[in-house]
This record gives sequence, C-alpha cells and structure tokens, in this order.
Amino acid sequence: MLDRFVCGAVERISHEAPIPVVNAQRHVDMPGGANNVARNIAALGARAFHLGVVGEDAPADDLRLQLGASSGIEADLIRDASRPTTVKTRYVAEGQQVMRADAESGAPLAEAIERSLLERFPRCMPAVDLVVLSDYAKGDLSDSVTRAAIDVARRPGKKIIVDPKSKHFGKYRGATVLTPNRQELQQACMSPCSTQEEVEAGARAIVAESVCEIMVVTRGKDGMPVIASDEAAVHLPTAARQLFDVSGASDTVVAAIAAGAAVTPAATLANLAAGIVVGKRGTATVSQGEILAVLRPSDRRTDPQKIFSLETVLPLARGCREDNLLIAFTYGCFDLLHPGHIFLLEQARRTADRLIVGSNADLSIRRLKGPEQSEVARATVLAAVKSVDAVVIFSEDTPITLIEALAPDVLIEGGDYSVATVVGADFVIARGGKVVIADLLNGHSTTETVKRVTTSATA
Repeated sequence: MLDRFVCGAVERISHEAPIPVVNAQRHVDMPGGANNVARNIAALGARAFHLGVVGEDAPADDLRLQLGASSGIEADLIRDASRPTTVKTRYVAEGQQVMRADAESGAPLAEAIERSLLERFPRCMPAVDLVVLSDYAKGDLSDSVTRAAIDVARRPGKKIIVDPKSKHFGKYRGATVLTPNRQELQQACMSPCSTQEEVEAGARAIVAESVCEIMVVTRGKDGMPVIASDEAAVHLPTAARQLFDVSGASDTVVAAIAAGAAVTPAATLANLAAGIVVGKRGTATVSQGEILAVLRPSDRRTDPQKIFSLETVLPLARGCREDNLLIAFTYGCFDLLHPGHIFLLEQARRTADRLIVGSNADLSIRRLKGPEQSEVARATVLAAVKSVDAVVIFSEDTPITLIEALAPDVLIEGGDYSVATVVGADFVIARGGKVVIADLLNGHSTTETVKRVTTSATA
C-alpha cells in the first residue's frame, strides 16, 4: 500500500458542485499499510522481514525504493500483474484532509501468487521472534493464507500479532494478540461496543472462544483497553496531546506491541507511540528517542533530561517567545562528540538566549553514514552539554520540518558550510532571522578523531 498526500490550498468552491477546489502544489508518497508497520518496527530498533504482494506498476517501484532505503527492513514484495498496488491518495489543504481517493483491488490472490507467498513465509521463521499479520482486506490475507500462516508460526512457538479487518475473527484463531479498533470489534462480536464495559464484554467473549489470548482494542480518544481471559482488564487512557493526522496510527500501535515483550507494558508504550504519531502529518513513524522524551519531558535547563520530540519542544519554544527570548538552532549527526562539536555548540549558544539542537535519528543517520551509536545515546550525550537547552531527534534526512516548526531566530552551521548550503537558511532569513557560520576548531573533526584513535590503537 502506498499513501500519497497531495498538498495545496483551497481558494474557491467549484461551480460544478458545492465542493472545494484544491490547488495542488506538491505531493508526497509514503509506504502505508503493512509497509508502515515494518517501518515503525524498524524505527523502534527491531528488524523487520516484510512479505507482501504489490502490482506490476510505478507505485510498486516506489515502494521498493523507499523500503530498500529503510535500515532494518528486509522486504520481499511479490509482483502480481493482475492487480494494482493499493494507493490511497489524500488531498490536504491548510493541514486538513478534504478528500481521499483509493485505487485498489480486494480480489483474492491468484493461485500461483498465493502459493508463492506461502512458500516464502516459512523461510522467515528461523530468523524471527514473532509474526505480525497486518490485514487490510485487500485479498492477500485470505482465510486460507491466514490459516496457513498462523499454523506455520505456531509450530515453533512464535508470538502472533494480528491487526484484523475481517468481520469474522474466527479467521485468526490461534493468534496471540488481536488489535482491533472499536468498530471492528463491534462487527465481530455483533453487539454494541460504545462504552468501556461493552468493549470489555465483547473482547472477553472472543478471547473465551480461543480466537486469541489477549485483545488490545484501540478506541481513539477513549484510550486502549488490554483484555486477557484470566486477568483484570487494564484500561490505558489516550496519550494523544494534539491531533494532526491519524494516518497509520494503528500501524504504530501494532509495531510498538511487536517491539515489546510482555503485552501490557508493550501496549502502554504503544499507546504513547500512537499519541506521538497522531501529532505528526502524513504516514509517520515513532522512534525510541521520541518515546523517551514523552516519558521524561523537561523544559528547564537545570534538568539533566533535555531530550524532546517535536511536539514536546514546541511549548518550550512558545514559552521562550512569550518571555522575549531568542532561540538558536543547530543540527547534525553528533555521532562522535569531540571538542570541535563543543566549540560549535558554545558559539551557537552565545548567539541567543536558548539553544535547541536537532539530532539525526537512527534511520536517517544510517542512510547518511551507516551504522552508528543509537539515537538515544547520542541525544543523552548532547543533553549533558551545558550550552544545550534542548535536543530534538528528527528522522528525516534534513531538519527542514523541525526548522519550519521552531522558526528559530538564529540558525548556525559549522565553517565548512556557506549560507547558501545551510538547510533552512532561506526560511529563517525570510522571517527576519539570521544565519551564522561558526568557526571551526582546527584539528578536531570526527574523521580526525577516529584517525587519531585508530593510529594510537595500532601503534
């Protein structure tokens, strides 16, 4: 599944019908559906073996390229020329979705494609700890494929997590965890699921039929109950703070549960992760560092914990502006903190009242440099630097989204850059801010530091 976001502005109503006319200005394609589950699993530090079916078309090529560039994902996408790759196109104006158009087929897989899928699935078993069946009712997970996959996974005792779309949950019998939303549960148990008590009763009825061992029901603003047959239900309140886009939120929940150990603690983290991802635009992922930031937020320089997500750092930035304090921003991988970095950070801090530092997440740093120290470790070291007021982990290759959200007064980069090559320089200058090219500390770069250490070790 490919999620396409067509972004623009609505300036008039159509004369043909009472509908808005979107002046499309750009579009962004993102891996959606089960692809997004795999991306979220990888973003949380686990490894995903991703098996699925796509068409013989341009969206399939796009998905292959994007998943191939995602560290931590080994994708095996079977091409089927008889069906299109599912594409969900969302039209977005002024940050709000105004329409969605789907191009898809829900027809069952051809016999040869189904056979190929079931031949490849058992080969993954020796390398995995658990199996996620992400059912989007597009024909891949037919009753026979689902039954075969669960039987194969159960033989070696793998945990099986199912995100269901079928109205008949008996199809998933033998699963460890089911993660339906309220409406899906209501359809399956054929009774109202409006209240907390009704949801628990419906879930327990299905668990009692041995369809699954545990059910985690996503109820949006009403939270997330965890129900097991022999335990009291655990009701987790919603963790969402600001709602921008719910695209892919259920994928994040499934991935966070998959990345956890015991289901209830994993569901607690999944609830936090979902609260973060709905505060982002598009089909987004959540990193370990962002969850850490929610668990231990801070907005004071004297607090040793200064790691933020984009959503939690924005109130800090607003508070600075209310107090007429200038904000400086710099960014980088900071994969090996050395005196040159400290020199840069101190210069940056002297340009403003507060310094916010953007640090690349694991996914982006691997794309740029290959395997490195974890994002949490790098952010923790940065947060210990006296001149740094806040560290924000970003997963994109550049911090332009972060820069546009923070709108810093000063943007700083090292002396090996020019103003023309600094990401976000045009945006900051257009808003009346300034770009500062900081001096470099001679003899102190990551490359030179590694070279000295290597030379010393071999001497």
